[in-house]
Amino acid sequence: MAARGHVQDPNDRRLRPIYDYLDNGNNKMAIQQADKLLKKHKDLHCAKVLKAIGLQRTGKQDEAFTLAQEVSTLEPTDDNSLQALTILYREMHRPELVAKLYEAAVKKVPLSEEYHSHLFMAYARVGEYKKMQQAGMALYKIVPKNPYYFWSVMSLVMQAISAQDEKLAQTMFLPLAERMVEKMVKEEKIEAEAEVQLYFMILERLGKCVEALDVVRGPLGEKLTSELQSRENKCMMLYQRLQRWPECNALAHRLLLKNPDDWQFYPSYFDSLFHLMDQSWSPPEEGEHCSEGSVHHTVAEVVRFVEDRIKGEDGKESRSLRGPYLARLELMHRLRQRGCPEESQLGEPLELMVQFFAKFGDKPCCITDLKIYLHLLSRDQHVQFINRLSEAVLLAEQGDEGFAFPEDTKALQRHLCVCQLSRALGLHHSLDVDGKLRLITELKAHYRHGLKFGKNALKTELQFSDMYCLMAAHVYIDLWTETSDENMVWQALGVLQEGLSHSPSNAQFKLLLLLLYCRLGAFEPVVDLYSSLDAKHVQHDTIGFLLTRYAESLGQFAAASQSCNFSLRFFHSNQKDTSEYIIQAYKYGAFEKIPEFIALRNRLNHSLHFAQVRTERMLLDLFQEADILLSLEESVKAMSLCAEEDTIPWDNMRDNRDLTVFTSWDPQERQLTDEHRRLSLEEESVWLRLRSLTLRILTAVAGLGHTPSQQNSETTNENGVGDRTAVVSGLLSQLNQNLQTGTQIGERRLQYPFLGPPSTRLAPALSVGSCQCQAAALQLSVHLQELETVGLDESSELQTQICNTFKSLVVQLQEILNRCKGDLLEMNESKLKTQPSLLENLVFFVETACIVLWMASHCAKILRPLKASLQKKKKKKKKDASTAVPVVVCGFQELTGSLQDLLAQAVEHIRGQETGITALKLGSLSLEGYPEEEVSFMKAAMDKVQSSYLRSLQEVGDLLKKRVETVKNLKI
Repeated sequence: MAARGHVQDPNDRRLRPIYDYLDNGNNKMAIQQADKLLKKHKDLHCAKVLKAIGLQRTGKQDEAFTLAQEVSTLEPTDDNSLQALTILYREMHRPELVAKLYEAAVKKVPLSEEYHSHLFMAYARVGEYKKMQQAGMALYKIVPKNPYYFWSVMSLVMQAISAQDEKLAQTMFLPLAERMVEKMVKEEKIEAEAEVQLYFMILERLGKCVEALDVVRGPLGEKLTSELQSRENKCMMLYQRLQRWPECNALAHRLLLKNPDDWQFYPSYFDSLFHLMDQSWSPPEEGEHCSEGSVHHTVAEVVRFVEDRIKGEDGKESRSLRGPYLARLELMHRLRQRGCPEESQLGEPLELMVQFFAKFGDKPCCITDLKIYLHLLSRDQHVQFINRLSEAVLLAEQGDEGFAFPEDTKALQRHLCVCQLSRALGLHHSLDVDGKLRLITELKAHYRHGLKFGKNALKTELQFSDMYCLMAAHVYIDLWTETSDENMVWQALGVLQEGLSHSPSNAQFKLLLLLLYCRLGAFEPVVDLYSSLDAKHVQHDTIGFLLTRYAESLGQFAAASQSCNFSLRFFHSNQKDTSEYIIQAYKYGAFEKIPEFIALRNRLNHSLHFAQVRTERMLLDLFQEADILLSLEESVKAMSLCAEEDTIPWDNMRDNRDLTVFTSWDPQERQLTDEHRRLSLEEESVWLRLRSLTLRILTAVAGLGHTPSQQNSETTNENGVGDRTAVVSGLLSQLNQNLQTGTQIGERRLQYPFLGPPSTRLAPALSVGSCQCQAAALQLSVHLQELETVGLDESSELQTQICNTFKSLVVQLQEILNRCKGDLLEMNESKLKTQPSLLENLVFFVETACIVLWMASHCAKILRPLKASLQKKKKKKKKDASTAVPVVVCGFQELTGSLQDLLAQAVEHIRGQETGITALKLGSLSLEGYPEEEVSFMKAAMDKVQSSYLRSLQEVGDLLKKRVETVKNLKI
């Protein structure tokens, strides 16, 4: 705010100190200064607004809003007040009020270009496209500048994009936008590239590809200069849509002659060839083949063209380009797919790949280039291929360790590429245990030898040999999954920690460490690892799941809250940020980006991760606070939850997880498949439904959902309050249906690749009985509602049923607790063994116990008045009347006693685990046979796991102790 233009207004001088205080974050002084100024100048509206900004920033939102509304109702037109109110409303997340503000200002000052443009941008923030169109035209009438006219046109296009009815978009909005642009074309008023881009976008959305082609190839197309080959790319896209394969082929051929390394045109070139072959196309006898030039319509011509490009590269003295060599492999792959005999004209795939390696093996991209064509080799060629490549790697003589090392970074890169290709062909996986251990020794030796090439590297740079270290960790993981020998995972952690000490910025080391610690049940070291990744913007959605999946399930509730906040902060700011991007796109004429920004916002709003984090965060808050700091009712009210409303967009759910974030060289058969992705999404959705339904049922039980309006709710009684029993019953039946679906998914026992998506908590939750126990506890609410209606006198069967549920819940909780028994961390001589599933089961016990306790509390609230009214009735009857205590009251007293015993058992178990783990002297582990530097990194990893377990036990224990206190207060 400090950078304001020079204004010849004495008020500006008076307001300056308040602006400075606000800019420096000194909000209290800003409020004081504003108060002083207002005493002298009561009508200085801007001072009031600046005071409101100070109040807003010190958490006094209601006072701030009242002050702002005082000024707004006066409909100010001075620039200072309007700008200050805009800032305030933005901070309040009330952009719609900014629009009202400028609507009033425009009425009072109808010829102000500035206020009209501010009004347009205010509408843009709230997505009022029709009003934007009108505001744009009003602005153009006042100041006839092209950008304002095209703002109006773009707003029409946005109405078409956002229209629910596609027919309306195609018959009204887009044709109108087209006519508006055509008017400018006829009057020769088109000035900027952005205007041509918008015209092209409209024609493209109308499906008028021929007209769009005419625009691109005509004089208007000459304005398309901001991107390289913009016209050619657009022509290529339109030819493909129109299925004009001769033109597509000729254009690709012409562009590849100009730049044989431009990969984007090779696929178009090959696609068009096969389409021409399928159509049996032949060139005309006379004249040009097509408007773009000559066409290659036979495989022989295309093979010759590719071979000529390669000859051109071979004959160069400078470094060869990769494009033509990769094009040859791509053409071979496509010919083999179609079963074309001409494939043999290109040569033997093994020889071609060896040639490629000889030319480009010293480039890091060589592995990714060749990896996608390895399927061209037959299985019995794999070893021969690797041997041929190894011959092309220059290594020094063998050292003391029996390994020959490269003498420079180029040789190192070639050797590394051979190792990566060996793994991609499955040669590492086919080795026996001893073979894999020898391979690890070799990889570690190469890694440590390669460190000498990066002695002077900056901390932010990666070491040349980092990938050897990562590959060694991958082989350790193979051994761990195959043999279940936990020593392998400790060594993997050790080698990765060593790698990280030399390359502190290596994201792959951090990601793999993060995954391994989570698999071992240790969340504490993960928080720092994730923070050091410095995830930016959309990465909180694409990789945030790695963090949030494990935080709560491993008992680190404080860290879980922090992890959810990381992601939620991003999702909540996305809405505001996207509006700003859209406004900038309008200002600078980047019209084609506006639909992309809208699509990004929708994609993030419909994100699976967003829904998960929102739900888990609310459940987490309830587990930690409900009936401890606040009652369940107050907690639910504070979250503004509504049982009747399902806020998760199930039909439009987007899975934005990046499941390929880990570098992997696994062979095709071990990689993540589309089926894995589909099943993972299905599993995630079912688990989310269970958690969401649990949350909504708890909300309904707490009885503080929003009161539905008379028209909207079919289950309203005279008071307009929804029939909560019907709501709870409906939600419970959904919960039971989803439990059945979850059980079917659990029975599949699906195994994802180690570096693929993590499994949800669904299978262990069902296996341990947590979901079933929670559902049974929540089902109680319906029976208790019945009991409240019928009363204690005439409900003996119902009371017995409720008592049986009480007993069943205690038995189920005891079973869950029994599944937590065992040692989390065991040590014997040279081995340290973990059982992270015990920790996960303990968290299931805590969550389930919380839900049972809330239902017990709900039960107490219903039974107290019933018991009191029964006692009053008895007093009125004769003295010899039966004074037996109702069955349900006895059952409830037994339940609270049993719950106290169960929680005491759990607390005692945790205390025993803490004592046992603390007593472990990891320093005494005899890690003989390992180099000294490895031992120190392995022990550091073990210490982190030990420390994390203790932290988890402490947090779970603290929560259980608080719950013990709440049970004691459960009296009728």
